[in-house]
Amino acid sequence: MCLVDRLKRKEESALQELMNEYGDYLIRTAYLLLKDHQTAEEAVQDTFITAFDKIEQLDEADKLKSWLTTIVLNRCRSQMRKWSWKNIFLNFDTVERIKEDEGAPSPEEELMDLVWNQNLSHAIQKLDYKYREVITLFYFNELKIPEIASYTNSKGNTVKSRLKRGRLLLKELLMEGEEGFNEREEKIQKSARS
Repeated sequence: MCLVDRLKRKEESALQELMNEYGDYLIRTAYLLLKDHQTAEEAVQDTFITAFDKIEQLDEADKLKSWLTTIVLNRCRSQMRKWSWKNIFLNFDTVERIKEDEGAPSPEEELMDLVWNQNLSHAIQKLDYKYREVITLFYFNELKIPEIASYTNSKGNTVKSRLKRGRLLLKELLMEGEEGFNEREEKIQKSARS
């Protein structure tokens, strides 16, 4: 019996299997969007509860991952609406790297990787939510443009333009550093108000 059928029969072991299979994927997605590990875990817990309660709404078992992704994205959007930007702070969790090469990296290489991962994570988290969302889905979840458009209720061209703008902003953040980026954004906002 497939996992979705077992979930529809409200088997608790199926819920545990669902959490084991998709938990890390959903937490990574939520963390990159919400910038806070605890809040990301709460969003994922809510996602699993919602999925278990409303599993009857899922018509196609092969769409389970897409359906869960949509639920977690909606939870993240809801959380973002609740938060005041002043209350958001950054957490820097180091992303463990999978080593495919035979030799262990030197301490200097590990330090450089740690700094790069922290800078990249920090830069992504500085982006507006609309850019952070598409960059996370495209690069970290490896979704295609049409899938992202479906998850975000956007047009494909909107996703493409947000990806392009998000990449440019990310590049600027990484090249100029946060201070230079903030100064540039303030100038743009002032000129837009004039």
